[in-house]
Amino acid sequence: MRGLTQTAEDVVAEALERFHPSLALACSFQKEETVLLDILLRAEPKARVFTIDTGVLFDETRDTWRAVEQRYGVKVEVYDALSPDGRPWTGPENCCSAQKIAALEQALDGLDAWMTGLRKEQAPTRTDIEPIGWDERNGLWRAAPLADWTEKEIWGYIAEHDLPHNSLHDQGYASIGCAPCTLPGSGREGRWAGSDKTECGLHGDA
Repeated sequence: MRGLTQTAEDVVAEALERFHPSLALACSFQKEETVLLDILLRAEPKARVFTIDTGVLFDETRDTWRAVEQRYGVKVEVYDALSPDGRPWTGPENCCSAQKIAALEQALDGLDAWMTGLRKEQAPTRTDIEPIGWDERNGLWRAAPLADWTEKEIWGYIAEHDLPHNSLHDQGYASIGCAPCTLPGSGREGRWAGSDKTECGLHGDA
């Protein structure tokens, strides 16, 4: 697909060979995970998939979640990132918080590697992402099979394979997080609009 570089299928195959079953895909039910789920579960139907639930996900995100489980017969593991009193966050000042980091740490506990939908094209903070590289922050390997993919390639794969995708993408949301802090916008401009925030805290500076 890209000359001498690895395809996403190659990266997924390498990650599975090196790390499965101590490997899991972090899924936020955006377009990138739609593609990754298809590639990963075609290669290994028993691969682990997890999500972090803040309690304030869009209804459309939950609809995509159900569609994914139905299509692939996979049970998505859920790690809660609710507020300290157990209720959903009500505003963007709190939703990407210590609870979300703690939920990720719980999800990654015992794994040798995790897989994400990070792409270099998404943000300046992500231009040095490696297809498979050491994640110093979390102390394990991270696979990003779509690191070099473009937006056009993502949508081309979704169309070619007739994959379910988050309908918010069709409403102008290029990047989708939690409902209190996500607006329509291209790239990641709709995330934490009006603030200097660029990452949710799970990837740091990616």
